[in-house]
Amino acid sequence: MNDNPQPIVKKSRKYRSPGDRLFDITLYILLTALTLVCFYPILHILFASVSNPGELIAHKGILLKPLGFTLDGYKLVFKDNSLINGYKNTIIYVGVGTLVNMIMTILGAYVLSRRDLYFKNFIMILITITMFFGGGLIPWFLLMKDIGLYNNLWAMILPTALSTWNIIILRTSFQAIPQELEEAATIDGASQANILINVILPLSKATLAVIFLYYLVGNWNSWFNAMVLLKDRQLFPLQLLMKEILVANDSTATSIGSAGGVVIDSAGSQTAFRELVKYCAIVVSTLPILMVYPFLQKYFVKGVYVGSIKG
Repeated sequence: MNDNPQPIVKKSRKYRSPGDRLFDITLYILLTALTLVCFYPILHILFASVSNPGELIAHKGILLKPLGFTLDGYKLVFKDNSLINGYKNTIIYVGVGTLVNMIMTILGAYVLSRRDLYFKNFIMILITITMFFGGGLIPWFLLMKDIGLYNNLWAMILPTALSTWNIIILRTSFQAIPQELEEAATIDGASQANILINVILPLSKATLAVIFLYYLVGNWNSWFNAMVLLKDRQLFPLQLLMKEILVANDSTATSIGSAGGVVIDSAGSQTAFRELVKYCAIVVSTLPILMVYPFLQKYFVKGVYVGSIKG
């Protein structure tokens, strides 16, 4: 029989005052409202893309559900050769461009993170200056044209091959890796390439994922360089065609309607179908990024944090 029974310890509940509870309720309400404000535009575009074009053009105010239901807008988008060709061009630009971006950024960050690099601080100053000062649009255009980056595939890839901000983030992440790991690999006979591939990169997955996402989204949304450097419409990316539809409000939607086998016989019908195609094109152009982002989201905050805690 136990002569010294253990005392029963009651778990104490943390006391929360009415003011704390009111603060929590208010915070939840504000965050819910903020979520709805951010999420509603996506729902609006999605509902509008499957709405009847006549009812859509006549509707005013908030759109809480599809106005009828039709997939004619998506049929028109996918039957139009220019948008399909723009989609194909964008995939090529994003794929090749992001690959070049990652290779250049990794190599540049690795070299700049070496502790025995001569004139490292001076080189970093020169690189950082490019973030704040440029030669201007016209000198930049003349330079791109003189070196052969005009109206071809590489005009969308090489001018944006490296981001100064991303190389600084990745360099900082590389510097945060313990030097002892590199020294141990060197003792084992590893070359600089082996150290980079087998030691540095596996320990920097979070930051690399963030940099990859930055480049992916930037390349996918890029349209300004295409507008300046591309003349052949067969090379236009999807976003430049979107710009024509959304901003210039040209006759692209009308031509899409004709290509899709839809008879557009009045100005009102032209405007209605133009609005429908506009929303469908937005959905088609943003869907790939929305599908990729959830898989990289878990690395996002960690990668930026790791890449910024050490300068």
